[in-house]
Amino acid sequence: MDLPVRRSAFVAVLGLEEIGVPGQNYLRDALTSCTDPLKAIEEFQHENGILLPSLRQMLPLLDLHGVRRLDFHTSVLEELRDRLVTHIEKIGQKEGRERDRKLKDLLNKSFPLVQVKALRPVVMAILKNTPHIDDKYLRVLVKDRELYNDTDTEVKQQIWKDNQSLFGDEVSPLLSQYIKEKENILFDHQNLTNLFFSPSPKVRRQGEVVQKLAHMIGNSVKLYDMVLQFLRTLFLRTRNVHYCTLRAELLMALHDLEIQDIISVDPCHKFTWCLDACIREKNVDIKRSRELQGFLDSIKRGQEQVLGDLSMTLCDPYAINFLATSAMKILNHIIINEGMARDNTVLVLLLRMLALGLSAWNMIDSQEFKEPKLDPQVVTKFIPALMSLMVDDQVRQLSSKMPPDERESAITIIEHSGPPPDACQAYVQESSVASILSMYYTLHTARAKDRLGLMRILGTLAACESDRAFEDPFLHFLVSLLVHMGEEFATEDFCTVVFDEFFYAGLTRDNVTRHLLKLLWYVYPKLPASRLHTLVKALQPSSQQNEAVHRLYDALSERIGNEEAAPAVPANMDYLEGPLMSVPTPAPIH
Repeated sequence: MDLPVRRSAFVAVLGLEEIGVPGQNYLRDALTSCTDPLKAIEEFQHENGILLPSLRQMLPLLDLHGVRRLDFHTSVLEELRDRLVTHIEKIGQKEGRERDRKLKDLLNKSFPLVQVKALRPVVMAILKNTPHIDDKYLRVLVKDRELYNDTDTEVKQQIWKDNQSLFGDEVSPLLSQYIKEKENILFDHQNLTNLFFSPSPKVRRQGEVVQKLAHMIGNSVKLYDMVLQFLRTLFLRTRNVHYCTLRAELLMALHDLEIQDIISVDPCHKFTWCLDACIREKNVDIKRSRELQGFLDSIKRGQEQVLGDLSMTLCDPYAINFLATSAMKILNHIIINEGMARDNTVLVLLLRMLALGLSAWNMIDSQEFKEPKLDPQVVTKFIPALMSLMVDDQVRQLSSKMPPDERESAITIIEHSGPPPDACQAYVQESSVASILSMYYTLHTARAKDRLGLMRILGTLAACESDRAFEDPFLHFLVSLLVHMGEEFATEDFCTVVFDEFFYAGLTRDNVTRHLLKLLWYVYPKLPASRLHTLVKALQPSSQQNEAVHRLYDALSERIGNEEAAPAVPANMDYLEGPLMSVPTPAPIH
């Protein structure tokens, strides 16, 4: 027997002696003080076996059937242990001082047996059902890694409350897994249908990581606050917006579980709940728009720090996607009804929330919790310029359906294929809100397969404020749309805009390279030979670039070298929702 096994057995025996069951010392004395060791062992078995007179007569029968005494006693132990655990669970379901007294008494008597593996489940069941465990027991569990690993989450919660670093060690792998899962969807070059924005909020928060975190937190406000602090710190350190998504999803998962201890004290709960409902229903109705605006307007002096968490909620890519698509829908509605953007209060509210969400990182970094003021010129100058661009594209689309003679006269009246208005280009460089609206109108032109519309605006996105057009959720959606325009890549003017004016401007970033490689994965057979050669050469990764970039580049190069056909692209585009089509038009707030 090796040393660890001997030590385990030694500890187990010591545990028995602590509760009055004969153990090592008793057996040693019995064997050393007797003249007949075999008789001493027989007496020990007799005194410490199962004390049922009727059973003793049956033991020889078991011997005849070749059943070892050890196997028999082990099976009885397991049966009694399982029944005892069930009884303890029933006690734990009750409430009141009597329950607490019973559990405390049981724990005091049984805890010395925690090192006996066969009996450990009983001790763990008592610990699990004890609302407030004495520190002396928790210290033993923390010091012994094996015991800690065998401990139920309900017990670990009591350990974690006073041990943030240990809780961080448990949470960290889950946060890494969450980010990896999001990036796998965004960068999967073979995925054209299970897109990033496809799952509903309800489905997303049923994910493994969110549910595990919710279980680990339980109803502990302290643990919830720790997780939020981890998320703020990681968001600040990495600028990764998926931590903002997790902040919202975790809160709504706890809402689903009706953890009142937490949701009643999180000041962002009602706002997040209302926004979640809007995203789920793809609509901002009058009631919810009033609720959202009322919440923003009700933040009083001294409560400004709430804006930090609120801005993270609005920085969630799913929230940005919803706010932007809703705003674009309203702009289209205003065009049809010949209205004014500044008069639509719901639009102004959506832009206000966009501005707050897009300022999240700067707000948390500076610790200056003040809602950014929406530049009025975005509403009075940029949006009218964007709407004029939209009207141009709509007129061109209509004129293309006219008979040839009528089409010529319509086109001579107004040019619908020139560059975007100067205000569009200027504000895209200065305003985060203007950038997002331009990006989402670009998605609309791609969804509509409007070749000229896309070429007019895509190049301007290379100059977006803070390089927003090179962020993964947008590029993921854009590439998924561009692959449906494969035939257009045979023309040099289209390639010039897509590659030279837009993608090349972001090639210093690994993520842009990966999205561009995905695009080529589907459209490379359509490209002119010289253009394809130039792209392959420009995309060759350096030694410093991500290993995933190297793998995808090598796989693409092999496909091109073997002249393989591009993968099939789904003919039905219904899974690609158009920004101007998917969201009902909200009514203005009166």
